[in-house]
Amino acid sequence: MKKNSTKNNRINGEVNRALSQIIRDVKDPRVGLMTSITAVHVAPDLKTCKVYISVLGDSKTIDETMEGLNSAKGFIRRELARTVNLRNTPELEFIMDNSIAYGVDMIKRIDEVIKEDENRSGGE
Repeated sequence: MKKNSTKNNRINGEVNRALSQIIRDVKDPRVGLMTSITAVHVAPDLKTCKVYISVLGDSKTIDETMEGLNSAKGFIRRELARTVNLRNTPELEFIMDNSIAYGVDMIKRIDEVIKEDENRSGGE
């Protein structure tokens, strides 16, 4: 897999910052307040953009947030074109990123194992 160029990394950073602000301004009530962008990957030809989203909440909140973001794609893309000066404004694709929830779950499991181990060694 080819590494991103410096220019592409800079574009990814700018689009990430702009989308973070734009998503806060979306007035759709389905979009959760605890929605954050974990990563953005803009294609080198600036035609597509994969936006990885993390939402704090249950599965219903996650589904509603994804529906709200997908229905507001036009608004978000228009605002992105207004804020970031690119030759082409990329088509947005929102993808759920569960890595934060996975990390929290693993930390809980590790803590449980440590407590069990302490209880076993303390009882002997």
